[in-house]
Amino acid sequence: MASPLESVRTTALAGLVVAAVATVGSLYYSVGLGYYPCELCWYQRVAMYPLVVILGYAAAVDMGDVHRLVLPFSTVGLALAGYHSWLQVAGTEACAFGGCAVVQYELAGVLSIPNQAAIAFALITAIMAARWMTVRGS
Repeated sequence: MASPLESVRTTALAGLVVAAVATVGSLYYSVGLGYYPCELCWYQRVAMYPLVVILGYAAAVDMGDVHRLVLPFSTVGLALAGYHSWLQVAGTEACAFGGCAVVQYELAGVLSIPNQAAIAFALITAIMAARWMTVRGS
């Protein structure tokens, strides 16, 4: 039986669902709840939003090497979200970008917005890394 990751459409759709939920979530936090995104949040959005288009296109045309386009965005986004999460845990009052250490919201009292972004980027990176390994192995 073939692995689900051997199907480009399945892989792209899995990543697309994660990227779409993260994109809608970030827009809800800023537009719906009125939380102003800090500068690091903006950079994370720059890394996440194009993934919706790239992964949607990849699923539509069965693009076999989608990981080549997605991994640079997702790994940079993961690094930014990780750094942002660290700033919040460290309690640093300021960073090079401004008020990025302020925790505006925590989902279930545990996951801050950068933590949620880090999870989304990690999931997309894992999906695409698995796809890359599948392609490499064949």
